[in-house]
Amino acid sequence: MVRKQTPEEITKYAAMLAAMGTEPRLRIMQLLLSAHPEGMIVGDIGSELDIPSSTLSHHLEKLRNEDLVKVRREGTFLWYTASADALGELLGF
Repeated sequence: MVRKQTPEEITKYAAMLAAMGTEPRLRIMQLLLSAHPEGMIVGDIGSELDIPSSTLSHHLEKLRNEDLVKVRREGTFLWYTASADALGELLGF
């Protein structure tokens, strides 16, 4: 039997789906999933997808705010990875 979702969970999942609901963000998620679990640095994401850095920063921030991506700093580099836990939770919905 499937557990009924709380209103808070439904709101959270709606926000996650909305965050991925643009073509650039969906492409970012697809790229990060293909690079999982190592992730990618911001410059490589922008180069691969031909997204200007200011626009990419906005998209990554939106995905990060919904816990869809994680970021870690290594020296001067920011590494982004897809959050497998959050995506698994979303798929379970």
